[in-house]
Amino acid sequence: MRLLRLAERTLFKGVSAIAQILLVAAAAAAFYQVIARFVLQAPSDWSEVLTRALLIWTVLLGIALAFRHGAMISVELLHNLLQGRRRRLLEHLIAIICVAFLVFLAWIGGNMTYRVRFQNVPSLNISISWIYLAIPVGASLAAIAVLARWLLGADEPAPVRNDAQG
Repeated sequence: MRLLRLAERTLFKGVSAIAQILLVAAAAAAFYQVIARFVLQAPSDWSEVLTRALLIWTVLLGIALAFRHGAMISVELLHNLLQGRRRRLLEHLIAIICVAFLVFLAWIGGNMTYRVRFQNVPSLNISISWIYLAIPVGASLAAIAVLARWLLGADEPAPVRNDAQG
């Protein structure tokens, strides 16, 4: 279990670092686009497409991180109304539904990626499948995140204890 937790933390630290780098790169490309268009009066044909592609990847990687932190797995009303075993059953049900949906999304995204493999993005001169690949990769990482949260539990900080509690 300790090895699994280490692998999961390493994976999602890497995903977080990549998402942050992609977000900075998207901001830089968008900034370049504004400077080129309004200051240099020479609009760039590649910066808008690159910004969009980087944001797509950032969002889909960010979804995996959100699932890992439990930010998108909420049914607060039911969760707060239920206690003990029923609450845990609800958490199992939510995890199963999320994993099923994410696996389906990864499968559909993989099929889409395969179908467009011969289409190029003209301004970037790359296959559009590199952009579409964000769907199966992000969905797969999100499914892993849900499973990790389900198996390893939430990484919530321990409650603060005062001196009277020992």
